[in-house]
Amino acid sequence: MASRNQNRPPRSPFTKKDGNEEVPLDKRRRIGAGRMVGPPLAASRGRGRQAFSEVNSRQDVTATSDVGSGEGSECGTVEFTKEEVEALLNEKLKGKKLDPLKVKLDNAIDYIKRLKLCLKWFQQVEQNHVLEKANLQSSIEAVEKKCTDIELEMKNKVEELNVIILDLRKTISSLEDRVAKEESDKLDAIECHRKEKEARVDSEKLQASLSAQLDKTRQEKLAAEQKAASFEDMYKRGQEYNVSLQQYNGKLQKDNETISESLKRVEMEKLTIVENLSNLRCHNKALQDQLASFKASQDEVIKQKESLSNELRCLRVELQQVRDDRDRQVTQMQALTAEIVKYKEFTGKSCAELDNLTIKSNALEETCSSQREHIRTLQHQLTAANEKLKMADLSASETRTEFEEQKRTVCELQERLADAEFQLIEGEKLRKKLHNTILELKGNIRVFCRVRPLLPEDGVGTEATVIAYPTSTETLGRGIDLVQSAGQKYPFTFDKVFSHEASQQDVFVEISQLVQSALDGYKVCIFAYGQTGSGKTYTMMGRPETSAQKGLIPRSLEQIFQTSQSLQAQGWKYKMQASMLEIYNETIRDLLSTNRSSGLDMSRTENGAPGKQYTIKHDVNGNTHVSDLTIVDVCSINEISSLLQQAAHSRSVGRTQMNEQSSRSHFVFTLRISGVNESTEQQVQGVLNLIDLAGSERLSKSGSTGDRLKETQAINKSLSSLADVIFALAKKEDHVPFRNSKLTYLLQPCLGGDSKTLMFVNISPDPSSVGESLCSLRFAARVNSCEIGIPRRQTTVKPIDNRLSYG
Repeated sequence: MASRNQNRPPRSPFTKKDGNEEVPLDKRRRIGAGRMVGPPLAASRGRGRQAFSEVNSRQDVTATSDVGSGEGSECGTVEFTKEEVEALLNEKLKGKKLDPLKVKLDNAIDYIKRLKLCLKWFQQVEQNHVLEKANLQSSIEAVEKKCTDIELEMKNKVEELNVIILDLRKTISSLEDRVAKEESDKLDAIECHRKEKEARVDSEKLQASLSAQLDKTRQEKLAAEQKAASFEDMYKRGQEYNVSLQQYNGKLQKDNETISESLKRVEMEKLTIVENLSNLRCHNKALQDQLASFKASQDEVIKQKESLSNELRCLRVELQQVRDDRDRQVTQMQALTAEIVKYKEFTGKSCAELDNLTIKSNALEETCSSQREHIRTLQHQLTAANEKLKMADLSASETRTEFEEQKRTVCELQERLADAEFQLIEGEKLRKKLHNTILELKGNIRVFCRVRPLLPEDGVGTEATVIAYPTSTETLGRGIDLVQSAGQKYPFTFDKVFSHEASQQDVFVEISQLVQSALDGYKVCIFAYGQTGSGKTYTMMGRPETSAQKGLIPRSLEQIFQTSQSLQAQGWKYKMQASMLEIYNETIRDLLSTNRSSGLDMSRTENGAPGKQYTIKHDVNGNTHVSDLTIVDVCSINEISSLLQQAAHSRSVGRTQMNEQSSRSHFVFTLRISGVNESTEQQVQGVLNLIDLAGSERLSKSGSTGDRLKETQAINKSLSSLADVIFALAKKEDHVPFRNSKLTYLLQPCLGGDSKTLMFVNISPDPSSVGESLCSLRFAARVNSCEIGIPRRQTTVKPIDNRLSYG
């Protein structure tokens, strides 16, 4: 029996043993537990378990088997797991070959029963699946209907949301525009903040230097106040200087806020120092007068002392004589007294003689008393003379001491005057440097105004009736007033104004730094503008035969050659090329051409045959080239001087009613500078353009006819084109008419590029030329307001081009 039980297949989990149900230990679960695992639904195992268990819980499964009706009724609640089904299908009948047939039969019957139970379970599961499928189908239809309703609602909501999204997009676009605008404003504010920060740093540096100067000035003020306390009554002008110095210190403390105010303060300091300089000069003159008076009084005291000394010597001699007379008389009296006694004792003379002797004795006594009084008087006079001598010595010593103190004061004032003049010069240099820096940063064209002196042929009149120079601090040296005959005044302010007293050297000092920039690799252009006979050619060329009257062109070239030679010690080597041309009746002429003297150097010959064509071309680097133009390599100032003389002889000059030698063309001198530093391998290319424009004139005054009339029309046309270009630049128009004339097209890089440009406006003080002078000044003011760009230094490491350009 034991072997029989061992070889039997596993019984159903719900077979009874001893009247009790066996509880399975594997993964079996009852249907009432609410969980069921079915092997056919392995893909949806959890959901199938729940569904099948619910179906089994609602239905009672009955076993309809032929074998084992009792066991079949119990198997209605049986469930199988996937592992059990697989094990059941894979199970083989076990048994030994020697086992009896009954045992094998029992095992087969048991196996068949379990298979039947499994098949019934599968049938029940299939029925449950059908029922569940029907339920699920109805549920799906309900869900689909609900989904359609939800879809409709969602479509409506989507439309509403689309409308909201459109509104939000519009709002977002407006917000993005606002954000972009705020970003640009923020960038502008950051840039302004940076500029303000730089300006504040510069102002702080300037304030520090001015504070040190202010401390020094305060110390000088204290020393001056201590010295002026002892000379309060004598040196009133010194007190006025201290008061003005205190006012100046107050102005210094107030004017430390901005750079423009600092420039005004420097100018006010200049004016104050000039006034103090005049006061000190007056004070020095007064001290010198006092010194002369003191010297005169000292000489008088010395003479008085000498006279008193002579008188004292005379009195001493006279006193000695009186003393000798007294001693002699006393001796005589003693002798007479001895004789009287002798006579009384020995001879007994008479009383008459005794009376006579008594009378003589009384007379001698009276004489002695009178001599004693005279001696006392002489002694008093001697004492008074000694006191006068002592007073004279004391007065002389006091005068000498006072003279020495005043001499020291004069020396100190002279030293302070020299310091003030030095500070004035340094302040003027600083003002010029700051002003040039501001102009370079702004990119403006600098304008200098020069007034020529009155000439004999100008007629009766003085310059004061037409030209006036304001003396205010803001416009000192920079302002000019044009006064018409009706008394109307037109004020103008430029970078510098030269009166008729200014020399050629004074004018060149102001532009020397600008000329130096050409050696540093910048493009520099200086041109003279004004009516005919206003001194343009004299300003630019001067009179080369006289060193004091050389113009700006010879002086600039001398400075360039001198500076280039001095820079050779630093490793710089320069190569210079010069060219000169004139624009005559809108035609370019080469003034250095070898055919110029024979009259062949024309753009077209007289018969119309074509000659040399001088074409103006601009490259991408802003350089200007003139084809077929003569270019000469120059190495010394002598070569340049000979070329200038040749150009002066070749230039077109004519006589008009306004000028004996009137320039009838625009003269352009160009010096191309190429520098190489062998130690640093740096190369610079600078261009210096010096231009003498032809003068504007009115036909009613010049009286031009024939060729002179054509020249005047061409000159006025080119100058009018120049005015159009300046007005377009001032208004910052998109189109600037550079091509309207050859003059403006040639000057295009100078007027609209990155060069340093300076214009001289020359003014005639002749009262009959007030109208032309007013037009010239107004044009110069418009030029001064033009911004052409920040100058750019030209440095390169490529081989230098040998062609000459006009920058």
